[in-house]
Amino acid sequence: MATGDVFSGLNDEQRRAVEKVRGPVCILAGAGTGKTTTITHRIANQVLTGAFDPGAILAVTFTDKAAGEMRERLAGLGVPGARARTFHSAALAQLRHLSVEPPGQILASKVVAVRQLANSLPKPYRFRSAADLATEIEWARNRRLTPASYLDGLGDHEPPIPEDLMQRIFRGYEEGKRERGLIDFEDLLELAIRMYETDEDALNIFMARYQAFTVDEYQDVNLLQQSLLDLWLSGRDDVCVVGDDYQSIYSFTGASARYLIEMPQRFVRTTVVKLEENHRSTPEILAFANKLVPNLGGTDKVLRSTKPPAEAVRTQRFFDTEREHDAIVERVRELHAAGLPYNEMAVLYRANFRSEDFEEVFTSAGIPFLVRGGAFLARRGAQQVLKALRRPESTEVAAEVLSAAQRAGYVEEPPDGVGEAELTRQKDLARLVRIAESFDDGTRTVAELVDDLRARFGEEATAVGVNLLTYHRAKGLEFDAVFLPRLEEGELPFKRSRTDEAIAEERRLLYVGLTRARDHLWLSWTTGGRSQPSRFLEELGLVFGATPVEKSKSSPVVQELDPGDRPVFEELKKWRLRRSQQDSVPAYVVFHDSVLADIARRKPTKIRELAVIPGVGATKLERYGPELISVLTGDASEEPNLSLP
Repeated sequence: MATGDVFSGLNDEQRRAVEKVRGPVCILAGAGTGKTTTITHRIANQVLTGAFDPGAILAVTFTDKAAGEMRERLAGLGVPGARARTFHSAALAQLRHLSVEPPGQILASKVVAVRQLANSLPKPYRFRSAADLATEIEWARNRRLTPASYLDGLGDHEPPIPEDLMQRIFRGYEEGKRERGLIDFEDLLELAIRMYETDEDALNIFMARYQAFTVDEYQDVNLLQQSLLDLWLSGRDDVCVVGDDYQSIYSFTGASARYLIEMPQRFVRTTVVKLEENHRSTPEILAFANKLVPNLGGTDKVLRSTKPPAEAVRTQRFFDTEREHDAIVERVRELHAAGLPYNEMAVLYRANFRSEDFEEVFTSAGIPFLVRGGAFLARRGAQQVLKALRRPESTEVAAEVLSAAQRAGYVEEPPDGVGEAELTRQKDLARLVRIAESFDDGTRTVAELVDDLRARFGEEATAVGVNLLTYHRAKGLEFDAVFLPRLEEGELPFKRSRTDEAIAEERRLLYVGLTRARDHLWLSWTTGGRSQPSRFLEELGLVFGATPVEKSKSSPVVQELDPGDRPVFEELKKWRLRRSQQDSVPAYVVFHDSVLADIARRKPTKIRELAVIPGVGATKLERYGPELISVLTGDASEEPNLSLP
């Protein structure tokens, strides 16, 4: 390839970046602006101009898929010798070639090891998702925290279980690895860092081999990765980073966009290039997404489209989710009838459990769909129940499924504060219980239920179709049509997002969702019941006077109680705590706050009066009824009457 061909098809912004073959370069690449094209053409130009040999260039990114795509593009540009790897694969290769000790066997997944440790937790915490605990360990490791420094390094961060218990899990995990001679992916980076810090020969060999570096998705770098990159550079500045702080959405892994934003301060000769010419989305979609820009902070980028004008962004308010779902089904059918393939459409949601809504809606409507990264039957909750069903021939379907779900730790109302993975698991358990109840007709068996579930939600039913995926999984993808439903407080921003930083990241998630769409974009929300429009809708000019839901230190159900009922509620909570400790179960398994609040309002004095309160039920009435009446009346003489009409 001739040098001039490297610039073919590039716009002025991209050309400026490609021309700069030496020194520090910071490319601020907005969504859909051709960042991969830009950095691969720049690497090719580094080789074709003679600035560097291809073998002296190392490009790093975050996924094997992205690294593979980069290698293919570089080969097509005539520079097959340039290395493109993930941080972890690069570290592993360096350890194998330069370390005096082999790196050890890599642990495939933290979750299994953490699950075993979690089984030793006090009973109220045994059912917390192992995935949440594993993510917390990754959060700590990516900040270079150890079990000894974990508590001091928490700051405002809230772990998924009490701090001391999380430290215990962290310590047990690290000790278990050492005893078995295993390492994990974070260890790969730490071992490489340690090698270069202690072995001058290894560092010199590496520096002689690699002289230029390119880092993709730099807004997703964490302290551990940045520490390794600093050692790779060792005072040199032939580094190009590319990223978009508007798409920084992985703080739960320890990622921080500050390394991208502060690049010009770290390297005084940094050339900053902004890519703002978007080749993906229509002008209407970008004008809409750009409304969020004033509140995104960071570096100033305003995307402009290269595509001709098209249809307006569709926005609509509904009174309930049923009408919202019906309207989305109608629009999907309309687009498909106009020639748009189902697999060019996507529905995005904040948490995995929301796939349930659209799996059922699209199944009923006969619309094919594909759940990306976590189909219902493949998720942990469904897997636990299906494996625990003991009597496939039984016709007591609802009872069998409920029993299996309860053995898996199912509670009717998960408390606030559980991690996203655990919330998804609980929602999936509840979904199976509901499906079993509707399936149970007294004649069909548990085995028939399992067959029905696999037919409705198995892989054969979801091989291709409308994409169902979370905002996080949508990053890096694009579709002709994108639907963003349920834009409400508690959904987006997610209900666990309480700090300013967390809210800012939720806003960036919405920005990522908006910029996935090429030609058609749909936003919708409901206002029925307690639903409130997302505060972000006001920033988009769709609603006015939207106010964020203020978080109170006291429970919402307490705030709704009359002052005279609150002392009763507090007494009931004291009883619940004693009973939960006696039974070795979480307090919310006994009764949720909302049920205790209802009891405090009604103040029943008889079992029959307690029986009609929602959330009590026959089982809990038998187990707790007399004690509750005793707490409320101070009289232990009331006997349970379980033959109530």
